[in-house]
Amino acid sequence: MATTSERNKNRTRPTKSGGDKRKRQNAQKKRLLELGMDEAVVAKMNPKEIVTKLKHPAKVAKECAAAKDA
Repeated sequence: MATTSERNKNRTRPTKSGGDKRKRQNAQKKRLLELGMDEAVVAKMNPKEIVTKLKHPAKVAKECAAAKDA
Protein backbone atom coordinates (compact mmCIF):
# COMPACT_ATOMS: atom_id res chain seq x y z
CA MET A 1 0.00 0.00 0.00
CA ALA A 2 1.25 3.48 -0.88
CA THR A 3 2.10 6.03 1.76
CA THR A 4 0.52 9.45 1.89
CA SER A 5 3.58 11.18 0.45
CA GLU A 6 3.62 8.84 -2.54
CA ARG A 7 -0.04 9.42 -3.32
CA ASN A 8 -0.06 13.16 -2.78
CA LYS A 9 1.95 14.69 -5.61
CA ASN A 10 1.80 18.14 -4.04
CA ARG A 11 4.01 16.92 -1.21
CA THR A 12 6.57 15.27 -3.48
CA ARG A 13 7.06 18.18 -5.86
CA PRO A 14 10.42 19.93 -5.69
CA THR A 15 10.33 23.22 -3.80
CA LYS A 16 11.44 26.49 -5.31
CA SER A 17 14.73 27.80 -4.00
CA GLY A 18 15.81 31.35 -3.30
CA GLY A 19 18.93 30.99 -5.43
CA ASP A 20 16.94 30.00 -8.49
CA LYS A 21 14.57 32.90 -7.90
CA ARG A 22 17.50 35.36 -7.78
CA LYS A 23 18.90 33.89 -11.00
CA ARG A 24 15.55 34.32 -12.77
CA GLN A 25 15.19 37.91 -11.56
CA ASN A 26 18.74 38.83 -12.61
CA ALA A 27 18.18 37.28 -16.04
CA GLN A 28 14.97 39.28 -16.42
CA LYS A 29 16.78 42.51 -15.48
CA LYS A 30 19.44 41.76 -18.10
CA ARG A 31 16.73 41.25 -20.72
CA LEU A 32 15.28 44.69 -19.96
CA LEU A 33 18.73 46.26 -20.21
CA GLU A 34 19.25 44.56 -23.58
CA LEU A 35 15.95 46.06 -24.77
CA GLY A 36 17.40 49.49 -24.08
CA MET A 37 16.03 50.49 -20.69
CA ASP A 38 18.13 52.69 -18.44
CA GLU A 39 20.02 50.78 -15.74
CA ALA A 40 18.96 53.20 -12.98
CA VAL A 41 15.29 52.78 -13.90
CA VAL A 42 15.55 48.98 -13.91
CA ALA A 43 17.31 48.99 -10.53
CA LYS A 44 14.38 50.84 -8.95
CA MET A 45 11.72 48.50 -10.38
CA ASN A 46 10.28 45.67 -8.30
CA PRO A 47 10.19 42.10 -9.71
CA LYS A 48 6.49 42.27 -10.54
CA GLU A 49 6.98 45.40 -12.65
CA ILE A 50 9.89 43.77 -14.46
CA VAL A 51 7.84 40.71 -15.40
CA THR A 52 4.98 42.94 -16.57
CA LYS A 53 7.35 44.91 -18.83
CA LEU A 54 8.79 41.70 -20.30
CA LYS A 55 5.34 40.53 -21.39
CA HIS A 56 5.51 43.08 -24.23
CA PRO A 57 9.18 43.43 -25.23
CA ALA A 58 8.47 45.21 -28.53
CA LYS A 59 6.54 47.90 -26.69
CA VAL A 60 9.41 48.36 -24.20
CA ALA A 61 11.98 48.65 -26.99
CA LYS A 62 9.80 51.23 -28.74
CA GLU A 63 9.42 53.28 -25.54
CA CYS A 64 13.18 53.19 -24.91
CA ALA A 65 13.96 54.26 -28.47
CA ALA A 66 11.51 57.16 -28.17
CA ALA A 67 13.03 58.24 -24.85
CA LYS A 68 16.54 58.24 -26.33
CA ASP A 69 15.42 60.32 -29.32
CA ALA A 70 13.74 62.93 -27.15
